[in-house]
Amino acid sequence: MLYELVAVPKVRPGNIAEIKEIARTAGSLVIASHGVVRGITNWGTFLLTKPIRRHGKRHQEGHHFVMRFDCSPLTQEAVKRMLGLDPRMVRFGVVKLGDGTLDSIKNYEGRVMWNKREEAMERKEEFDAQLAGRA
Repeated sequence: MLYELVAVPKVRPGNIAEIKEIARTAGSLVIASHGVVRGITNWGTFLLTKPIRRHGKRHQEGHHFVMRFDCSPLTQEAVKRMLGLDPRMVRFGVVKLGDGTLDSIKNYEGRVMWNKREEAMERKEEFDAQLAGRA
């Protein structure tokens, strides 16, 4: 099954290593269970839609990242359990993509764009790089 995790750890200024550690731990749990991590995308720090009270503290912003991975339903539950017990997490959600057939999930990429403008800018940069390589 293909899953997408959107995770929001709490923000500590200048401490991106914690975000990487959370993503690495979730990814290693998937890989240890014979799954595949398709990609991890860092979306950065944003204000939350409303303040959230979690682990005895009130949070107004969070550092968002997205991870797409293929694994069994039991592994996906283990990832959710691990993130739920981590005191650095403010919020997270996991959704299943496709209907479980290869045809429905074969076109999903590992990288998740924040918006269409970002995707268009990336395509433009790739196109410009191709043109520069021809010149």
